[in-house]
Amino acid sequence: MNLASLPATLTELKLRSCLISKRGQLIFEYYKDTNIRGQIAKINSCTKSILSALICIAMDQGAVPPPETAISKYFPELVVKAKFDGIRIDEQSSGGKISNAHKLEITIEHLLTMSAGFDWTEFGGQNSFPKMTRTPDWIDFVLNQPLSDLPGARMEYNSGVSQLLSAILVQATGLSVAEFAEKHLFSPLRIESYKWETDPQGFHTGGFGLWLRPADMLKFGQLYLQQGIWEHQQIISPELIARSVRPALPAEAPRRGFYGWHWWADSLSSLDYFYARGFGGQFIHVIPSLEIVVVQTHDNRKKKEQPDIFREYILPLLIE
Repeated sequence: MNLASLPATLTELKLRSCLISKRGQLIFEYYKDTNIRGQIAKINSCTKSILSALICIAMDQGAVPPPETAISKYFPELVVKAKFDGIRIDEQSSGGKISNAHKLEITIEHLLTMSAGFDWTEFGGQNSFPKMTRTPDWIDFVLNQPLSDLPGARMEYNSGVSQLLSAILVQATGLSVAEFAEKHLFSPLRIESYKWETDPQGFHTGGFGLWLRPADMLKFGQLYLQQGIWEHQQIISPELIARSVRPALPAEAPRRGFYGWHWWADSLSSLDYFYARGFGGQFIHVIPSLEIVVVQTHDNRKKKEQPDIFREYILPLLIE
């Protein structure tokens, strides 16, 4: 492994930061500016993987029920809508139609794997995500979206279902998402500097909106590499660590690889890895067989596709 050429490459690619650890030891550290080391910044959709960890912790505690539990337990309005829709379907004799009644089949795991079936286009097309953020009640907006697929049929990227998970965590634990994170994840990992945005109802944003330092992103990846153990304390059970990063469904085109419980999974040259991914070039990659964690952050705010820096420039150096 020779990383000597990497700083020049990362400077050319205009990365904000890049940290690499092996067996828990920092072996590479790059910052575009020395001030970045201590600054928090938006991790965008990497927030989803943090939320997944919090859901797993709450499941381990018995606060959040098993993943096959229907979400109508937390959103009873779905039952009312399903009954009304069922009456209309009977009247129209439209058997086989996907309706609100099928929303009763949506489980917590369907939210985690983004396979709830909602008719949703994150950006472009329906532009569902921007529409959600402009409404006075994000939870209501998501639950009222029609279904285009039966729950569990396929993965469709959807930050709205992450917001539903945020609301479920609050109902199940009686704490805000940030309070639960501070108590059960941030405090053990000694993550002290962060910021977390909220929706109009005060629920912390499940799909984005968390700000962290690169070094704290690295700690989070290391926690997963260590099967949920941090300083001899089991933060997340190894069973739920394994289940959450295991490929569950193929990623929807044009994305590659697979999706787990708010984690991505892929491979290169038969080398498996999983990762958290945020808009604009924010990543936490975990490569179990190499015992390596790689964090990348970027200031890119353009929507055009960027090169896969990890696969094209970093991973080849780690396996050579």
